[in-house]
Amino acid sequence: MNKKFAILILTLLMSMTVVLAGCTSKQEPKDAMKSATGNAMKMSSYEMKSKVVIKDLKVTSQDTENTAATEQVMSMLKNAEVTVDGVYQKDPMQTELTMGINLKGDMSMSFNIPMVMTKEKLYVKIPSIPMLPLPENVVNKYLVLDLKELAEQEGTAFNPDSLDTQKTQQLSNEIMNTLFGEYDGNKYFKDIKVKDANLPEGVDAKQVVQFYVTNENVKEAAEIFVNKAMPKILDIVAKDEYRDMLGLTKEDIDKAKSDLNSTNQDELSKGLNDLKNYLKINQFNVNTAIDKKDFPSYQDAVVDVEMNDPETKDNMKLSMELTNQYSKINGEQAFKIGIPKETEVITLEQLQQEMGNASY
Repeated sequence: MNKKFAILILTLLMSMTVVLAGCTSKQEPKDAMKSATGNAMKMSSYEMKSKVVIKDLKVTSQDTENTAATEQVMSMLKNAEVTVDGVYQKDPMQTELTMGINLKGDMSMSFNIPMVMTKEKLYVKIPSIPMLPLPENVVNKYLVLDLKELAEQEGTAFNPDSLDTQKTQQLSNEIMNTLFGEYDGNKYFKDIKVKDANLPEGVDAKQVVQFYVTNENVKEAAEIFVNKAMPKILDIVAKDEYRDMLGLTKEDIDKAKSDLNSTNQDELSKGLNDLKNYLKINQFNVNTAIDKKDFPSYQDAVVDVEMNDPETKDNMKLSMELTNQYSKINGEQAFKIGIPKETEVITLEQLQQEMGNASY
């Protein structure tokens, strides 16, 4: 079994756990997480703060050709921080996010990228990036993308559902309930005492639920996902409203099902058994804090894994932390950026023209 498959499994497990959660009363951990996904549907507006910190990243390879480039990238990414602060409201649909990127090491740099999204348009502020010199007259302008026009130019019909946050939450809800239903509550979920959860100041929680994967259960977790959960997830995605939203065709879904069914089970089983030979999970858990109003107020995830391929001798160590905090849930929101004015925007055609005229 190759490392790409193992990375895919870990990514899928991470995606499964990083969900909006909340419950109506203190319940068994698994039940709390299952009912939580439904409660997330009631979030019609909120403020959010997210952060990803790469604590450690090491990659060693027998391929000496790419060693220098790999080391340079790792140097940039070690202790790198990505933050996302934002505001969302359902009606009228408006979202604004400011993504902060802070790279450290020998090529340290920091910059922010504000973004605004409405039902049909996306605005992205063009930042000043030291390694990417841009014409002065485009820096700090908002690149406006009319998604309906772009779809027409590509000869396709604009699908507003692709930006429907409510429908996306609904899809997530169905998928998460299916996933949680397949996993044993005693093996993968547990309560954490609120006082021991290291919640930041201002987070008021009545229950903290942890989903966790260890060396002891990772093989079983992967088998459950591939053999039990994935077929059911494909059935959910195959529903007309979700398939169209995701831009998939019936043929795409049928092919995915066929590929899944035709997978050599002996080969898959051997691959999963081989996990123990090169995958070590030092820590992999996600804590979800649920407030007294039955909404998710805070999440933190810790991922610390090592992969050592005995055949290729390629090794990787990844340690990262993620946090996600919600506030002012279903309250009146204040947008700091707002919809950019006409004098503040630039179209894609204008940007391309300015870039073409620029001399460096």
